[in-house]
Amino acid sequence: MTNVLVLVEHTQGELKNSTLELITAARAFGTVGAVVVGAPGTAEKLQSGLAAGGAETIYAAESEDAEKYVVTPSVDAVSGLAAQLQVPVVIAAGAAGNEIAGRVGARVASGVLYDQIEIHADRSATGSIFGGDFTVESTAGGASPVYTLRAGAVDPEPQAASGTIQPVELPAAGPTAVTVTSFSPAEKADRPELTEAKIVVSGGRGVAGPEGFRDVVEPLADVLGAAVGASRAAVDADYYPGKFQVGQTGKTVSPNLYLALGISGAIQHKAGMQTSKTIVAVNKDDEAGIFEIADFGVVGDLFKVAPQATEALKARG
Repeated sequence: MTNVLVLVEHTQGELKNSTLELITAARAFGTVGAVVVGAPGTAEKLQSGLAAGGAETIYAAESEDAEKYVVTPSVDAVSGLAAQLQVPVVIAAGAAGNEIAGRVGARVASGVLYDQIEIHADRSATGSIFGGDFTVESTAGGASPVYTLRAGAVDPEPQAASGTIQPVELPAAGPTAVTVTSFSPAEKADRPELTEAKIVVSGGRGVAGPEGFRDVVEPLADVLGAAVGASRAAVDADYYPGKFQVGQTGKTVSPNLYLALGISGAIQHKAGMQTSKTIVAVNKDDEAGIFEIADFGVVGDLFKVAPQATEALKARG
C-alpha cells in the first residue's frame, strides 16, 4: 500500500540526490511510492537506486512524448495518482517543482506548502521564512496535501525496499501544454551541483573581482570537493556568473557546511543559506551581519585566511 507519493528527479538516466532526500522525508507518512516521468525505460534504469533509497513502488509514467512538454506530464501523472490513492505528495522545491506542486494542489483540491525543511507524520511541516528569521509550523488541508522540500534540508537515509515497477498511463497532452522546441543537455561540471552539494564555498563583494574567485574561492572549493556560490553583490559586479547566485533571488542551499568569504550577510543572501548545518564566515569587518548566523567566524583578510586553509587541507591529503 502506498501512503505517500514522491516525484522523482532524474537527469540523463541518473537519480538526483534530491530524490533520495525526498524519499527519506516522505517516510514520515509510511510506505513511499516514487513517480518516474520520462521516456520508456527510464524507470527500469532508476529502479535499483530507488529501491535502495526506500521506494516500495515505482510508478512508471512513461511515454515517447513525456519529455516534449514542460511540467505537464509530471502534473498529469502525480495528480492522477494522488486523486486515486488519496495520499500526500512530496516534490523537490525549485522553479519546476513549485510549479508542479501548485498545479497538482489545484487539481486535487488540496493545500500546498512550499520550500519546507521538515515534514511530519501528522501532515504538518516546518518551514523557514522571512529570510530565515522565523521558523513556522504549517498544515495543508485536503486529502492529498502537497509539500515541496528544500534541497539539502534532509540527509538521505537509505532503506531497502522492493522497488516494484507499476506502469501508469500518461494522458495525451492538451492544447495548452507548453512544448519543448529544443534541448541542450546540461554540461558535466567538475564540481557538485550547487543546490545538491554537501559543502558550498561562496564569495561576496569582498572577493574584489573575478580573479578573487579564480585564485581564492575556487581552489578552496576544489580541495573540499565543494560547489562554488556567489552573493548577489558579487554577481551584480560581474565577479561570477548569475547561475551560481545564492540568495532570495538566486538559489537556496542547505549544505552540511557553508563557507562565506567576504560576504556581508545581507538579508537577501541569508534567505538562501541560513538553514545550512554549519556556517563559517571570513570577513575583515567584525560587525558584518554574516557573523550573526555563523557557527564559526574569522575576522581577518580572506586573501590570507582562505589560501592558508587551502594549503593546510592539501597537506592533510
